Amino acid sequence: MKFQDIEAKIDKLPAHVIPEVNDFIDYLLVKYGEKKVKKSKFKFDWESGLSNLKNEYTSVELQHKALEWR
Repeated sequence: MKFQDIEAKIDKLPAHVIPEVNDFIDYLLVKYGEKKVKKSKFKFDWESGLSNLKNEYTSVELQHKALEWR
């Protein structure tokens, strides 16, 4: 398959799908590319970030607030 064939297919897609195509290409590059992405350990530096609000809100109320802030 030629690059021109792939490009022609991409040109037929709606504009809102192009970011998804780009994400998929990035995924394939990571999966099959020469350079592997080094996985880092999960950091807990965010832990207790809202501890100053524990007397003001319950955990459920904070979840609802987080949804409002999105």
